[in-house]
Amino acid sequence: MKQLLQVAIQGSKGSFHDIAARLYFGDNIETLSCDTFKESIDLVRQNPDIVGAIAIENTIAGGLLQNYNLLKDSDVRIIGEHKLRIKHSLVALQGQQIEDIREVRSHYMALLQCEQFLSQYPNIELIEAEDTAKSAYKIAANNQQGVAGICYADTAKQLGLNILAEGIETNKHNFTRFLMVAHNEKAAELQEHKNYNKASIVFSLPHEEGSLSKVLTILSFYNINLTKIQSLPVIGHEWEYLFYIDLSFNNYKRYTQAIDAIRPLIQNIKILGEYTEGQQTI
Repeated sequence: MKQLLQVAIQGSKGSFHDIAARLYFGDNIETLSCDTFKESIDLVRQNPDIVGAIAIENTIAGGLLQNYNLLKDSDVRIIGEHKLRIKHSLVALQGQQIEDIREVRSHYMALLQCEQFLSQYPNIELIEAEDTAKSAYKIAANNQQGVAGICYADTAKQLGLNILAEGIETNKHNFTRFLMVAHNEKAAELQEHKNYNKASIVFSLPHEEGSLSKVLTILSFYNINLTKIQSLPVIGHEWEYLFYIDLSFNNYKRYTQAIDAIRPLIQNIKILGEYTEGQQTI
């Protein structure tokens, strides 16, 4: 019997990380729940048989800055991505109605993303929790009367909870982009026969006028499309920055030529991964 692929995720089963991992790798996986992003990355780094799924940016909240540095400082490689539409439901025990609810417990980001809906119920106390799915699990496991959670509708159904309201997120164009990562030894096996059209790189630049502009001009010359740029300060070096850049391209050879062309202008370049642009789940 083929061993299940183990995928390290921040959060628990039924969380958005869990959903994104299953949409990318398929249902024949075992997710390993971690309390932090660092813990999930460390599992991948320490064990070549474990892969990971890690959120990197949200269309409303922006980039998860700490995760950029986690990727840079580890030896894991990005092997793919998935863009997941974030849908929230208000859930509680069977038999409960919204009039019975005194508290709503969920991840702070979920509470923020459902602010407009929740504002209709000023008497309900909002309590931050570590994870959307885990909050729903605790309601079911502890038979918490008068408490509601915010999570994915399918997660609530699996736990036998009542869905009080669906689609309560304020913005219906709320997507999170998840990166799939693997140990260098595992990455080659998982990416066999893949056609790359996207890459993520990080580099620093000398503190000189026009240094970034020169790099972007070269990328444009080679028909490389810049789809994301995120700058972070280099700790201990005033006015120096790291640039995390996502590139898309139609010609892999032209992409490699472009990388070679910018190397003399940049410092400390690291290719975080070359992969195929991910699907978007609506």
